[in-house]
Amino acid sequence: MSAATQLFRGLRLTLVLWLLTVVVITLPMLGLARLVAPDAASGSLLRIGGRVVGSRLIGQSFSSARYLQGRPAGAANLAAGNPELTTRVAAAASRWQSTGLARPAPDLLQDSASGVDPHISLAAARQQLPNLARERGLPPTELERLLVQHLEGPLELRAIEPMVNVLRFNLALDLLTDGSAIRTPTP
Repeated sequence: MSAATQLFRGLRLTLVLWLLTVVVITLPMLGLARLVAPDAASGSLLRIGGRVVGSRLIGQSFSSARYLQGRPAGAANLAAGNPELTTRVAAAASRWQSTGLARPAPDLLQDSASGVDPHISLAAARQQLPNLARERGLPPTELERLLVQHLEGPLELRAIEPMVNVLRFNLALDLLTDGSAIRTPTP
């Protein structure tokens, strides 16, 4: 058998496998997902005034002290014994300590396994409330009430402990203090 014949057979087999995996399997599954769970299939996007401001499933970074801060994001996953991880966690702890938070919750110091987790623990959110109250000029009790309204937890089967979606809380915070959540929080 010549090399050209083998190459042609290989290309033909590649095309058949591509059609099988992409067209026959994937496209019908995507269509079914759009029928069964249209919100999840389209990325669980949050829209305000017809404009996409983020996703409920993907964490975003907020640098302004006027917003609840999420987990660190964008760094490579490192093994527990890697010295670079120790350095990264120490730097994050130092940043939080400079804001007056002596013992930050673990999820404020470490990335999630996926690196894009949109939630933080209730403890991590509560630790940030005094700074948010000062920045926004709101009573801490008002922020606690807003926090409780935005808990997601065991009933949604996402976590064992109650969690807070950082983007959704920040949008509600803007609505509470500015009267509108039309603007996108500054990442």
